[in-house]
Amino acid sequence: MTNSTSSKNYAKALADIAQDNVMSYNDIKKNLDIVSEILTSSDELKNVLENTTISNAIKIDIINEVFKNQINEKIINFLKILVDKSKFNEFSEIKKDYEKILDDVNNIKRVEVISAVPLTEEHKSRITEKLQNKLHKEVIPNWIEQPEIMGGLVIKIEDDVIDSSIKKKLENLEITI
Repeated sequence: MTNSTSSKNYAKALADIAQDNVMSYNDIKKNLDIVSEILTSSDELKNVLENTTISNAIKIDIINEVFKNQINEKIINFLKILVDKSKFNEFSEIKKDYEKILDDVNNIKRVEVISAVPLTEEHKSRITEKLQNKLHKEVIPNWIEQPEIMGGLVIKIEDDVIDSSIKKKLENLEITI
């Protein structure tokens, strides 16, 4: 299980690299994407780097070899720190937390919009526009179909849920009866 406070702190450290103009926010993200892609394509590599019984020196040699021509030296050093602190198993969580910071920097809000039926492009556009006006941010929606909500919409913005589904209205009606 990952420590979300820890992953947020490491993500903040990555953001500090961008704030210090050592690398751009987007370059850091591209480097993290490359690392993630390599780790996803090799379970063996991921398992070795996360294995606490393998010496850190061996892991650092592996990082140097695998990533030397792939990513920026600053990110290689960051990976080495994760190894030294036994936090490499939090890499994907750190990456997600960094992406949230990047969204904040770029004034972006990611939302989930759940509907019972496919929405037309016109409806999607209107929903996105209304959310952008309400949130004062660029909204990137993730459109999901769930027939079980019967109708209406469920909009999830981080921990907030706006539920105008027919299913929810029926549940509320049952409570009042």
